[in-house]
Amino acid sequence: MCNSTRLAALKQNSLWDFALDFYARPEVEAACLCLQDEAKVDVCELLFHAWLYRHGLEAEPEALAAERQARTRWQQEVTSVLRDLRRTLKGRAQTSHGIAKLRATIKEAEMLAERENLQRWQQWALTSEISSPGRLKEVAQWPCDSARWLQLPFFSPKFHSLSVSRCEEHSTVKNAWEVLGGQLDRLTRAR
Repeated sequence: MCNSTRLAALKQNSLWDFALDFYARPEVEAACLCLQDEAKVDVCELLFHAWLYRHGLEAEPEALAAERQARTRWQQEVTSVLRDLRRTLKGRAQTSHGIAKLRATIKEAEMLAERENLQRWQQWALTSEISSPGRLKEVAQWPCDSARWLQLPFFSPKFHSLSVSRCEEHSTVKNAWEVLGGQLDRLTRAR
């Protein structure tokens, strides 16, 4: 269970605003794309966990499981379809103004799909103490290694087929986690 001060702070800082700010930090975009492409990490969920961490909170793994399935479904059925289409049109957009315009529209739709997904993650967190107590808890002890902490929700045996150690075998993936952890440490933590 989380205290009302942390929950109030969470309500004042939207996940979308946090995501835009965090994603714009040096090297974060490249790190997120690396984890998305090489480690199959859902960037929206990653940003969700980073947002919670900023406020001294984390999601309870058992409570997270059902929402993760719903968010994964959204990513597969909507966002990934748009992303794949946008990537497919990349080469053709360089030689055709019409395709470039279409690709830009698809990119905007992809961004709207990401925003919708983040809003659903936020709604899940903000309704946690009202409708389903026990979804969130305070971070018991601030970890020395934010990068490692950020990986835990993704590499718990219940949720992902990769392990942290197997994922760290790839230096680009390991570096991506370190970049995100380093940027996360610079944020002001809720008191």
